[in-house]
Amino acid sequence: MGINDPEMEEGLASGTDIEVKEPFMYRVLLHNDDYTTMEFVVAVLMHVFKKSVEESTRIMLNVHNTGIGVCGVYPYEVAETKVKTVQSVAREHGFPLKCTLERE
Repeated sequence: MGINDPEMEEGLASGTDIEVKEPFMYRVLLHNDDYTTMEFVVAVLMHVFKKSVEESTRIMLNVHNTGIGVCGVYPYEVAETKVKTVQSVAREHGFPLKCTLERE
């Protein structure tokens, strides 16, 4: 069975029919509450989501004014990790900040 084996070439050719699907994407959401400070929310957005000060402030104000805001859109594993990180950091600092994810 060499490189020029017809059976091997046929197997490779039929493998090109495989359809690759993109993973579902998930929105990571922050929820407003009456206890978490605006400064803390901005800091979380900057450190966990790598947002600029300006973008973090815009997202924080959106969360404050509408009750919920999108921090970013990621594959499931990344989104889940970010949600857990936000919740962990918030609890460490004594804030009840709620962070969830939803499929797009």
